[in-house]
Amino acid sequence: MKFGLNTGFGVEATFAGLLAAAKRYDAMGFDSLWIAHATGQDAIMAMALVGRETSRIKLGTAVVPTYTRHPLLMAQTALTAQVACNGRFILGVGLSHKVMIEGMYGISFDKPAKHMREYLQVLAPALRNEKVAFDGELYKAHGQLTVEETARVPLVVAALGDRMLEIAGTYADGTITWMTGPKTLESHIIPKISKAAKAAGKPAPRIVAGVPFALCPDKEAVRERLDRGLKMYGQLPSYRAMLDREGSVNPSDFTCVGDEKEIRATIRRYRDLGVTDLNCTLLGVGDREETLQFLASEMKQMAA
Repeated sequence: MKFGLNTGFGVEATFAGLLAAAKRYDAMGFDSLWIAHATGQDAIMAMALVGRETSRIKLGTAVVPTYTRHPLLMAQTALTAQVACNGRFILGVGLSHKVMIEGMYGISFDKPAKHMREYLQVLAPALRNEKVAFDGELYKAHGQLTVEETARVPLVVAALGDRMLEIAGTYADGTITWMTGPKTLESHIIPKISKAAKAAGKPAPRIVAGVPFALCPDKEAVRERLDRGLKMYGQLPSYRAMLDREGSVNPSDFTCVGDEKEIRATIRRYRDLGVTDLNCTLLGVGDREETLQFLASEMKQMAA
């Protein structure tokens, strides 16, 4: 299992902060760095710029909404970022949420699964510089991108429900999750996307699990603060469904907060159930630097 970090919060929400953090995490040996795309920086552009200033760390988006960009445009932008990153860029895409797509952009969130199925049938081959000839109900695309300096961009899709997992397994290289605990990954996410990938004749999918961490011995002392900070996730239908599957009442139940022994056990559980990439978010409770150093230590021990 590879260790990655999630960025774009606090000082890392500025480009100067993001770049400084990326260089540091690169030097520390983390395998990947992921950034969300919401109302701040453009995630693909930010990672393309970071790619010019780093040497080995993989750089991914977690995730770019599909509704707001035509799939050929998404592919062209991602292929260009791949060149800038010297082959280290990973494109993560997702539906986003109805409140964002309809409320902010004024775009219909109708037929989300159908939208994603058609979208990926254009995007996936375009990311491999292959010719696209697709006529669907929602998308029509004909042509071929030729970004000569790169052959392909790995693609992961934020997929939580049954239909989305089947779609991601069929057309993408894997999935990237959030607000999804170990029980749900083991019994729902991994078996269903793996079944779809096998049926499509594809290799075992990449499972990028986003998990919030804090080295903080007394979880109960910070639970209220965590629930306030993560409140919106418990209100979004797709995440609420994952928390319910896990048996979590509040978003704080999903967090990995505790002492070294507790966190170490949780990390190993994610590894053993089949997570390929642990995408760690450093929470604003406890000692953030201490948590970072502990994760780096665990990463090195597990790689030894």
